[in-house]
Amino acid sequence: MNLAYFIAKRISQQQKAGFSATIHKIAIVSICLGLAAAIVSFLIMHGFQEAVKKKMYSFSGHLVVNALSYNNSLEETPFSFNIPLYNDPTQFEGVQQVQEYAHKTGLLKTEEEILGVVVKGVSKRFDTLAFDETMVEGRFIHFPDSSIANEVVISRVIANKMKLKTGDDLIVHFFQNPPRFRKLRITGIYETNLSEYFDGKMIISDLRMVQRLNDWGDSLAGGLEVYLRDVSQTDVIGQNIHDAIDYDLQVTSTAFKYQQVFQWLDLINRQVNILLVIILTVICINMISIVLILVMERTQMIGMLKAMGATNKLIRNIFVSNGVNLVLRGLFWGNVLALGLCYIQYQFKIIPLNAHDYYIAYVPIAWHWDVILLLNLLMFIVVSVVLLLPTAVIARINPIKAIKFD
Repeated sequence: MNLAYFIAKRISQQQKAGFSATIHKIAIVSICLGLAAAIVSFLIMHGFQEAVKKKMYSFSGHLVVNALSYNNSLEETPFSFNIPLYNDPTQFEGVQQVQEYAHKTGLLKTEEEILGVVVKGVSKRFDTLAFDETMVEGRFIHFPDSSIANEVVISRVIANKMKLKTGDDLIVHFFQNPPRFRKLRITGIYETNLSEYFDGKMIISDLRMVQRLNDWGDSLAGGLEVYLRDVSQTDVIGQNIHDAIDYDLQVTSTAFKYQQVFQWLDLINRQVNILLVIILTVICINMISIVLILVMERTQMIGMLKAMGATNKLIRNIFVSNGVNLVLRGLFWGNVLALGLCYIQYQFKIIPLNAHDYYIAYVPIAWHWDVILLLNLLMFIVVSVVLLLPTAVIARINPIKAIKFD
Protein backbone atom coordinates (compact mmCIF):
# COMPACT_ATOMS: atom_id res chain seq x y z
CA MET A 1 0.00 0.00 0.00
CA ASN A 2 1.19 3.53 -0.75
CA LEU A 3 2.62 5.03 2.47
CA ALA A 4 1.14 8.52 1.91
CA TYR A 5 -2.28 7.03 1.24
CA PHE A 6 -2.00 4.75 4.32
CA ILE A 7 -1.16 7.64 6.65
CA ALA A 8 -3.89 9.84 5.11
CA LYS A 9 -6.43 7.06 5.63
CA ARG A 10 -5.43 6.62 9.28
CA ILE A 11 -5.72 10.36 9.83
CA SER A 12 -9.22 10.39 8.31
CA GLN A 13 -10.31 7.48 10.51
CA GLN A 14 -9.10 9.24 13.63
CA GLN A 15 -10.82 12.54 12.72
CA LYS A 16 -14.42 11.42 13.19
CA ALA A 17 -15.17 14.10 15.77
CA GLY A 18 -14.00 17.53 16.74
CA PHE A 19 -12.75 20.46 14.71
CA SER A 20 -11.10 18.42 11.93
CA ALA A 21 -14.28 16.46 11.33
CA THR A 22 -16.18 19.73 10.96
CA ILE A 23 -13.61 21.00 8.45
CA HIS A 24 -13.93 17.78 6.46
CA LYS A 25 -17.71 18.11 6.36
CA ILE A 26 -17.47 21.70 5.19
CA ALA A 27 -15.15 20.63 2.36
CA ILE A 28 -17.47 17.82 1.28
CA VAL A 29 -20.56 20.05 1.41
CA SER A 30 -18.89 22.84 -0.60
CA ILE A 31 -17.84 20.43 -3.36
CA CYS A 32 -21.23 18.72 -3.28
CA LEU A 33 -23.17 21.97 -3.66
CA GLY A 34 -20.78 23.32 -6.29
CA LEU A 35 -20.98 20.24 -8.49
CA ALA A 36 -24.75 19.96 -8.01
CA ALA A 37 -25.22 23.60 -9.02
CA ALA A 38 -23.04 23.11 -12.12
CA ILE A 39 -24.82 19.92 -13.23
CA VAL A 40 -28.31 21.35 -12.66
CA SER A 41 -27.38 24.56 -14.50
CA PHE A 42 -26.01 22.76 -17.56
CA LEU A 43 -28.87 20.26 -17.78
CA ILE A 44 -31.42 23.08 -17.53
CA MET A 45 -29.53 25.14 -20.09
CA HIS A 46 -29.42 22.27 -22.61
CA GLY A 47 -33.04 21.43 -21.90
CA PHE A 48 -34.12 25.01 -22.47
CA GLN A 49 -32.10 25.37 -25.67
CA GLU A 50 -33.39 22.08 -27.08
CA ALA A 51 -37.02 22.86 -26.20
CA VAL A 52 -36.98 26.29 -27.85
CA LYS A 53 -35.06 25.11 -30.92
CA LYS A 54 -37.42 22.16 -31.33
CA LYS A 55 -40.37 24.54 -31.44
CA MET A 56 -38.61 26.72 -34.02
CA TYR A 57 -37.73 23.73 -36.18
CA SER A 58 -41.26 22.28 -35.97
CA PHE A 59 -42.49 25.36 -37.83
CA SER A 60 -39.63 26.07 -40.21
CA GLY A 61 -37.46 22.98 -40.60
CA HIS A 62 -33.71 23.20 -40.26
CA LEU A 63 -33.20 24.65 -43.74
CA VAL A 64 -35.52 26.61 -46.03
CA VAL A 65 -35.28 26.66 -49.84
CA ASN A 66 -37.10 29.46 -51.66
CA ALA A 67 -36.82 31.72 -54.69
CA LEU A 68 -34.41 34.64 -54.62
CA SER A 69 -36.32 37.83 -53.85
CA TYR A 70 -35.37 41.36 -52.85
CA ASN A 71 -38.70 42.39 -51.32
CA ASN A 72 -39.69 42.06 -47.69
CA SER A 73 -43.14 40.64 -48.34
CA LEU A 74 -44.32 37.71 -46.24
CA GLU A 75 -45.62 36.09 -49.42
CA GLU A 76 -42.95 34.24 -51.37
CA THR A 77 -42.19 34.18 -55.07
CA PRO A 78 -43.50 30.83 -56.36
CA PHE A 79 -41.27 28.20 -57.95
CA SER A 80 -41.69 24.62 -59.07
CA PHE A 81 -40.78 22.27 -56.23
CA ASN A 82 -40.38 19.29 -58.54
CA ILE A 83 -36.63 19.30 -58.08
CA PRO A 84 -34.32 16.43 -57.05
CA LEU A 85 -34.25 17.63 -53.45
CA TYR A 86 -38.03 17.20 -53.21
CA ASN A 87 -38.49 14.17 -55.44
CA ASP A 88 -35.62 12.14 -53.98
CA PRO A 89 -34.31 13.59 -50.67
CA THR A 90 -32.30 10.42 -49.99
CA GLN A 91 -29.66 11.46 -52.52
CA PHE A 92 -28.66 14.26 -50.13
CA GLU A 93 -26.86 12.73 -47.18
CA GLY A 94 -28.25 13.82 -43.84
CA VAL A 95 -31.64 14.99 -45.17
CA GLN A 96 -34.55 13.36 -43.36
CA GLN A 97 -37.62 15.01 -44.87
CA VAL A 98 -38.60 17.75 -47.34
CA GLN A 99 -42.02 19.41 -47.36
CA GLU A 100 -43.51 22.25 -49.41
CA TYR A 101 -45.30 25.31 -48.03
CA ALA A 102 -46.57 28.79 -48.95
CA HIS A 103 -47.58 31.87 -46.96
CA LYS A 104 -50.43 34.26 -47.66
CA THR A 105 -51.52 37.27 -45.64
CA GLY A 106 -55.16 37.74 -44.74
CA LEU A 107 -57.64 39.27 -42.36
CA LEU A 108 -59.36 37.05 -39.84
CA LYS A 109 -62.87 38.22 -39.09
CA THR A 110 -65.48 37.13 -36.60
CA GLU A 111 -68.67 38.84 -35.50
CA GLU A 112 -66.79 40.73 -32.76
CA GLU A 113 -63.09 40.88 -33.69
CA ILE A 114 -60.76 41.51 -36.65
CA LEU A 115 -57.11 40.37 -36.77
CA GLY A 116 -54.40 40.33 -39.41
CA VAL A 117 -52.92 36.86 -39.86
CA VAL A 118 -50.52 34.89 -42.02
CA VAL A 119 -51.92 31.69 -43.50
CA LYS A 120 -49.32 28.97 -43.88
CA GLY A 121 -50.37 26.37 -46.41
CA VAL A 122 -48.93 22.90 -45.92
CA SER A 123 -49.41 19.54 -47.62
CA LYS A 124 -49.67 15.88 -46.67
CA ARG A 125 -45.90 15.85 -46.30
CA PHE A 126 -46.11 18.09 -43.26
CA ASP A 127 -44.52 16.39 -40.26
CA THR A 128 -47.59 16.09 -38.03
CA LEU A 129 -45.79 13.82 -35.54
CA ALA A 130 -43.29 16.55 -34.66
CA PHE A 131 -46.04 19.16 -34.61
CA ASP A 132 -48.24 17.09 -32.27
CA GLU A 133 -46.12 18.20 -29.32
CA THR A 134 -47.36 21.76 -29.81
CA MET A 135 -51.01 20.78 -30.28
CA VAL A 136 -53.01 21.53 -27.13
CA GLU A 137 -56.51 20.90 -28.40
CA GLY A 138 -58.26 19.11 -31.25
CA ARG A 139 -56.52 17.53 -34.23
CA PHE A 140 -54.47 18.51 -37.26
CA ILE A 141 -55.93 19.08 -40.73
CA HIS A 142 -57.17 16.10 -42.74
CA PHE A 143 -56.13 16.34 -46.39
CA PRO A 144 -58.71 14.80 -48.76
CA ASP A 145 -57.40 13.37 -52.03
CA SER A 146 -59.84 15.01 -54.44
CA SER A 147 -60.69 18.34 -52.79
CA ILE A 148 -59.26 21.18 -50.74
CA ALA A 149 -59.50 20.87 -46.97
CA ASN A 150 -61.63 23.68 -45.53
CA GLU A 151 -59.96 23.21 -42.16
CA VAL A 152 -57.49 25.28 -40.23
CA VAL A 153 -55.32 25.06 -37.10
CA ILE A 154 -54.93 28.27 -35.10
CA SER A 155 -52.84 29.23 -32.10
CA ARG A 156 -54.01 29.59 -28.51
CA VAL A 157 -53.16 33.31 -28.68
CA ILE A 158 -55.38 33.88 -31.73
CA ALA A 159 -58.14 31.72 -30.26
CA ASN A 160 -58.19 33.83 -27.09
CA LYS A 161 -58.07 37.14 -28.96
CA MET A 162 -60.85 36.18 -31.35
CA LYS A 163 -62.85 34.21 -28.76
CA LEU A 164 -62.73 31.04 -30.85
CA LYS A 165 -62.61 27.36 -29.98
CA THR A 166 -62.26 24.02 -31.73
CA GLY A 167 -65.22 23.36 -34.03
CA ASP A 168 -65.99 27.04 -34.67
CA ASP A 169 -66.11 28.52 -38.17
CA LEU A 170 -64.12 31.59 -39.13
CA ILE A 171 -63.81 33.74 -42.23
CA VAL A 172 -60.45 34.79 -43.65
CA HIS A 173 -60.44 37.69 -46.14
CA PHE A 174 -57.62 37.93 -48.69
CA PHE A 175 -56.83 41.31 -50.22
CA GLN A 176 -56.17 40.70 -53.90
CA ASN A 177 -57.76 41.49 -57.22
CA PRO A 178 -60.50 40.45 -57.03
CA PRO A 179 -60.83 40.23 -53.20
CA ARG A 180 -61.59 36.75 -51.93
CA PHE A 181 -62.54 35.09 -48.69
CA ARG A 182 -62.73 31.56 -47.32
CA LYS A 183 -64.89 30.09 -44.61
CA LEU A 184 -62.85 27.58 -42.62
CA ARG A 185 -63.49 25.34 -39.64
CA ILE A 186 -61.09 25.18 -36.69
CA THR A 187 -60.00 21.58 -36.07
CA GLY A 188 -57.14 22.19 -33.67
CA ILE A 189 -55.29 24.71 -31.53
CA TYR A 190 -51.51 24.82 -31.13
CA GLU A 191 -49.26 26.66 -28.68
CA THR A 192 -45.52 27.25 -29.00
CA ASN A 193 -45.41 30.38 -26.79
CA LEU A 194 -43.29 31.96 -29.53
CA SER A 195 -45.93 34.64 -30.01
CA GLU A 196 -43.65 37.11 -31.75
CA TYR A 197 -42.82 34.66 -34.51
CA PHE A 198 -45.70 32.17 -34.78
CA ASP A 199 -48.53 32.18 -32.23
CA GLY A 200 -49.44 35.82 -32.61
CA LYS A 201 -50.10 35.67 -36.35
CA MET A 202 -49.76 32.20 -37.89
CA ILE A 203 -52.60 29.85 -38.81
CA ILE A 204 -52.12 26.61 -40.75
CA SER A 205 -54.26 25.51 -43.68
CA ASP A 206 -54.21 23.35 -46.81
CA LEU A 207 -51.51 24.38 -49.29
CA ARG A 208 -53.94 23.78 -52.16
CA MET A 209 -56.13 26.61 -50.89
CA VAL A 210 -53.21 29.05 -51.11
CA GLN A 211 -52.35 27.72 -54.58
CA ARG A 212 -55.95 28.24 -55.71
CA LEU A 213 -56.10 31.76 -54.27
CA ASN A 214 -52.84 32.71 -56.00
CA ASP A 215 -53.79 30.97 -59.27
CA TRP A 216 -50.73 28.74 -58.97
CA GLY A 217 -50.35 25.32 -60.46
CA ASP A 218 -50.19 22.20 -58.33
CA SER A 219 -46.42 22.03 -58.69
CA LEU A 220 -45.78 25.57 -57.38
CA ALA A 221 -45.05 26.52 -53.78
CA GLY A 222 -43.49 29.35 -51.84
CA GLY A 223 -40.68 27.25 -50.43
CA LEU A 224 -39.38 23.93 -49.15
CA GLU A 225 -38.63 23.10 -45.54
CA VAL A 226 -35.77 20.65 -45.09
CA TYR A 227 -35.42 18.54 -41.94
CA LEU A 228 -32.03 17.05 -41.08
CA ARG A 229 -30.99 14.04 -39.04
CA ASP A 230 -28.10 15.88 -37.41
CA VAL A 231 -28.50 19.61 -36.73
CA SER A 232 -24.74 20.02 -36.27
CA GLN A 233 -24.32 19.31 -39.99
CA THR A 234 -26.62 22.16 -41.05
CA ASP A 235 -23.92 24.26 -42.72
CA VAL A 236 -22.39 21.34 -44.64
CA ILE A 237 -25.71 19.96 -45.88
CA GLY A 238 -26.96 23.45 -46.67
CA GLN A 239 -23.93 24.03 -48.89
CA ASN A 240 -24.47 20.70 -50.66
CA ILE A 241 -28.09 21.60 -51.37
CA HIS A 242 -27.09 25.07 -52.55
CA ASP A 243 -24.63 23.57 -55.04
CA ALA A 244 -27.32 21.23 -56.40
CA ILE A 245 -30.27 23.62 -56.89
CA ASP A 246 -30.86 26.22 -59.62
CA TYR A 247 -29.20 29.62 -59.46
CA ASP A 248 -32.52 31.41 -58.84
CA LEU A 249 -33.10 29.52 -55.56
CA GLN A 250 -31.50 30.10 -52.20
CA VAL A 251 -30.93 28.08 -49.02
CA THR A 252 -31.38 29.70 -45.62
CA SER A 253 -30.93 28.09 -42.22
CA THR A 254 -33.60 28.57 -39.57
CA ALA A 255 -30.83 29.64 -37.18
CA PHE A 256 -30.04 32.55 -39.52
CA LYS A 257 -33.67 33.36 -40.28
CA TYR A 258 -34.47 33.66 -36.57
CA GLN A 259 -31.00 34.66 -35.45
CA GLN A 260 -32.23 36.83 -32.58
CA VAL A 261 -33.64 33.77 -30.80
CA PHE A 262 -30.57 31.64 -31.46
CA GLN A 263 -28.19 34.40 -30.38
CA TRP A 264 -30.17 34.72 -27.17
CA LEU A 265 -29.79 30.98 -26.58
CA ASP A 266 -26.03 31.26 -27.17
CA LEU A 267 -25.91 34.08 -24.62
CA ILE A 268 -27.47 31.74 -22.05
CA ASN A 269 -24.70 29.25 -22.80
CA ARG A 270 -22.10 31.92 -22.09
CA GLN A 271 -23.73 32.87 -18.80
CA VAL A 272 -23.77 29.26 -17.60
CA ASN A 273 -20.07 28.93 -18.45
CA ILE A 274 -19.37 32.05 -16.39
CA LEU A 275 -21.32 30.48 -13.53
CA LEU A 276 -19.16 27.36 -13.78
CA VAL A 277 -15.99 29.45 -13.51
CA ILE A 278 -17.36 31.20 -10.42
CA ILE A 279 -18.30 27.87 -8.83
CA LEU A 280 -14.84 26.41 -9.49
CA THR A 281 -13.17 29.53 -8.09
CA VAL A 282 -15.18 29.41 -4.86
CA ILE A 283 -14.56 25.67 -4.41
CA CYS A 284 -10.81 26.07 -5.03
CA ILE A 285 -10.55 28.90 -2.50
CA ASN A 286 -12.46 26.81 0.04
CA MET A 287 -10.21 23.80 -0.51
CA ILE A 288 -7.05 25.90 -0.21
CA SER A 289 -8.29 27.31 3.10
CA ILE A 290 -9.32 23.89 4.38
CA VAL A 291 -6.01 22.21 3.51
CA LEU A 292 -4.08 25.07 5.11
CA ILE A 293 -6.11 24.60 8.29
CA LEU A 294 -5.42 20.86 8.23
CA VAL A 295 -1.69 21.49 7.73
CA MET A 296 -1.63 23.93 10.67
CA GLU A 297 -3.51 21.44 12.83
CA ARG A 298 -1.03 18.68 11.96
CA THR A 299 2.13 20.78 12.34
CA GLN A 300 3.52 18.57 15.13
CA MET A 301 2.90 15.46 13.06
CA ILE A 302 4.74 17.06 10.12
CA GLY A 303 7.68 17.85 12.42
CA MET A 304 7.78 14.26 13.71
CA LEU A 305 7.66 12.81 10.19
CA LYS A 306 10.48 15.11 9.04
CA ALA A 307 12.55 14.22 12.08
CA MET A 308 12.08 10.54 11.16
CA GLY A 309 13.37 11.21 7.64
CA ALA A 310 10.18 11.74 5.70
CA THR A 311 10.62 13.89 2.61
CA ASN A 312 8.55 17.00 1.82
CA LYS A 313 7.08 15.13 -1.14
CA LEU A 314 5.82 12.28 1.07
CA ILE A 315 4.22 14.64 3.56
CA ARG A 316 2.71 16.72 0.78
CA ASN A 317 1.24 13.56 -0.75
CA ILE A 318 -0.40 12.72 2.59
CA PHE A 319 -2.39 15.96 2.58
CA VAL A 320 -3.09 15.74 -1.15
CA SER A 321 -4.44 12.22 -0.66
CA ASN A 322 -6.58 13.44 2.19
CA GLY A 323 -7.86 16.30 0.02
CA VAL A 324 -8.58 14.03 -2.95
CA ASN A 325 -10.57 11.76 -0.67
CA LEU A 326 -12.69 14.74 0.35
CA VAL A 327 -13.12 15.73 -3.30
CA LEU A 328 -14.30 12.25 -4.30
CA ARG A 329 -16.82 12.13 -1.46
CA GLY A 330 -18.06 15.59 -2.38
CA LEU A 331 -18.42 14.59 -6.05
CA PHE A 332 -20.39 11.49 -5.10
CA TRP A 333 -22.93 13.38 -3.01
CA GLY A 334 -23.00 16.19 -5.55
CA ASN A 335 -24.05 13.75 -8.27
CA VAL A 336 -26.68 12.21 -6.01
CA LEU A 337 -28.14 15.64 -5.16
CA ALA A 338 -28.05 17.01 -8.72
CA LEU A 339 -29.43 13.93 -10.45
CA GLY A 340 -32.12 13.55 -7.79
CA LEU A 341 -33.31 17.15 -8.22
CA CYS A 342 -33.19 16.91 -12.01
CA TYR A 343 -35.12 13.63 -12.02
CA ILE A 344 -37.86 15.11 -9.84
CA GLN A 345 -38.18 18.15 -12.11
CA TYR A 346 -38.06 15.99 -15.25
CA GLN A 347 -40.83 13.73 -14.03
CA PHE A 348 -43.14 16.12 -12.19
CA LYS A 349 -42.29 19.58 -13.64
CA ILE A 350 -42.75 21.16 -10.23
CA ILE A 351 -40.89 24.40 -11.08
CA PRO A 352 -42.96 26.52 -13.53
CA LEU A 353 -41.88 29.33 -15.82
CA ASN A 354 -43.65 32.27 -17.36
CA ALA A 355 -44.25 30.90 -20.85
CA HIS A 356 -44.73 34.40 -22.28
CA ASP A 357 -41.18 35.39 -21.30
CA TYR A 358 -39.33 32.06 -21.54
CA TYR A 359 -41.24 30.32 -24.39
CA ILE A 360 -41.82 27.26 -22.19
CA ALA A 361 -44.14 26.65 -19.23
CA TYR A 362 -41.72 24.77 -16.95
CA VAL A 363 -38.02 24.35 -16.25
CA PRO A 364 -36.83 21.76 -18.80
CA ILE A 365 -34.20 19.08 -18.22
CA ALA A 366 -32.08 17.46 -20.96
CA TRP A 367 -30.11 14.36 -19.96
CA HIS A 368 -26.59 14.79 -21.37
CA TRP A 369 -24.46 12.19 -19.63
CA ASP A 370 -21.34 13.34 -21.45
CA VAL A 371 -21.80 16.80 -19.91
CA ILE A 372 -22.22 15.28 -16.44
CA LEU A 373 -19.06 13.21 -16.90
CA LEU A 374 -17.07 16.21 -18.15
CA LEU A 375 -18.20 18.35 -15.22
CA ASN A 376 -17.11 15.65 -12.78
CA LEU A 377 -13.73 15.30 -14.48
CA LEU A 378 -13.24 19.06 -14.65
CA MET A 379 -14.13 19.51 -10.99
CA PHE A 380 -11.87 16.64 -9.90
CA ILE A 381 -8.85 17.70 -11.97
CA VAL A 382 -9.02 21.43 -11.16
CA VAL A 383 -9.56 20.98 -7.42
CA SER A 384 -6.92 18.21 -7.18
CA VAL A 385 -4.33 20.41 -8.89
CA VAL A 386 -5.21 23.34 -6.65
CA LEU A 387 -4.56 21.14 -3.59
CA LEU A 388 -0.85 21.30 -4.44
CA LEU A 389 -0.72 25.04 -3.67
CA PRO A 390 -1.38 25.03 0.11
CA THR A 391 0.80 21.94 0.64
CA ALA A 392 3.80 23.95 -0.58
CA VAL A 393 4.10 25.48 2.90
CA ILE A 394 5.14 22.07 4.20
CA ALA A 395 8.62 22.58 2.74
CA ARG A 396 9.10 25.67 4.95
CA ILE A 397 8.19 23.95 8.21
CA ASN A 398 11.20 23.47 10.51
CA PRO A 399 11.09 20.05 12.26
CA ILE A 400 12.31 21.33 15.64
CA LYS A 401 9.90 24.28 15.74
CA ALA A 402 7.08 22.06 14.44
CA ILE A 403 7.54 19.51 17.25
CA LYS A 404 7.40 22.32 19.81
CA PHE A 405 4.40 23.89 18.03
CA ASP A 406 1.29 24.23 20.20
